[in-house]
Amino acid sequence: MIYQQPELPYALDALEPVISKDTIKFHYGKHEKAYIDNLNNLIKGTKYEDMNLEDIIRLSDGALFNNASQAWNHIFYFFSFSPEGGGSPDGDLAEAINSQFGSFNEFKKAFVEAGVKLFGSGWVWLSKDGNGRLFITQGKNAENPLTQGLTPLLCFDVWEHAYYLDYQNRRADSLNSLWDIIDWSVIGSRF
Repeated sequence: MIYQQPELPYALDALEPVISKDTIKFHYGKHEKAYIDNLNNLIKGTKYEDMNLEDIIRLSDGALFNNASQAWNHIFYFFSFSPEGGGSPDGDLAEAINSQFGSFNEFKKAFVEAGVKLFGSGWVWLSKDGNGRLFITQGKNAENPLTQGLTPLLCFDVWEHAYYLDYQNRRADSLNSLWDIIDWSVIGSRF
């Protein structure tokens, strides 16, 4: 199987001013493409060649895990956004967030804080377990909740390449701005 980078469902400049066209060109166009190219090279002729990406993430390690997980993480991240995004979740997801975090605002505060406090590079995740219980977790480098038996719902990228062109060293500002472009219909469908 050869993995292909999916085309984004919005124009490169559609998420401005939250994420600039230049950031998307570098972040999705170059970083993500490199992960997918590396993944395809690493699985060639191995037992992973015909596996789906989630199984590769769960079963691999080293360079293969890093590239498979980063390829998956970035697609998950970029396909969580919409130029018409923002607002707040509704339905069962909203109820779960309010029940477990006290309110949507308290959830956002805890989520951003987890991203700001992650030392170095990685991801902050909202995931659920098999019982629908929600978890905010930090993932260093390419770590992914799939390896912990959780179902990812939302992630923010806290690698510097995700925000440095637009926000320099202001990680908190970058993370807080992402709420304006979250497509809650996508996130809710994952719940």
